[in-house]
This record gives sequence, structure tokens and C-alpha cells, in this order.
Amino acid sequence: MTKAVCVKKSPFKVELEAGEYAWCACGRSQNQPFCDGSHVDTGFKPVKFTITEKETLYLCGCKATSEVPFCDGTHENL
Repeated sequence: MTKAVCVKKSPFKVELEAGEYAWCACGRSQNQPFCDGSHVDTGFKPVKFTITEKETLYLCGCKATSEVPFCDGTHENL
């Protein structure tokens, strides 16, 4: 697999508690925007990130952002 699956052309708005998370980079997870292990044998790996306090974030849904795992508006040009 050379290109990630575009899940949706908008970000996922998520409210997260402090902790460690793994964003799905391949687009195959059934638990979007988070990894569920579906990337096995795709060449993709989840992007791990840490939140230090409760926060609302916008995580990329199109999988084309240059600011992984955060939305940078790339979906507007797809």
C-alpha cells in the first residue's frame, strides 16, 4: 500500500484527556481517527502523540496533512 485511504474530507474533532494516543496513518482503522492495528502489512505505522491536559483537537481525516496528526486544511484541496 503506497497511499493512505482518505477517510473523510474534514478533520475529526476530538476531546481528549491527558494520555498517549496513536493516530491512524493508513486510513484502514475501524476506530478512526485512532489506530486499531489495521495497518499491518501496509507499510504504514501509527503516529503516536501525547496530550498533557484535557484538550480539543482536530485530527486529520484525509490522511494527507503535512502536520501529522493534526489537520492543516489539505482536505480543502482534494
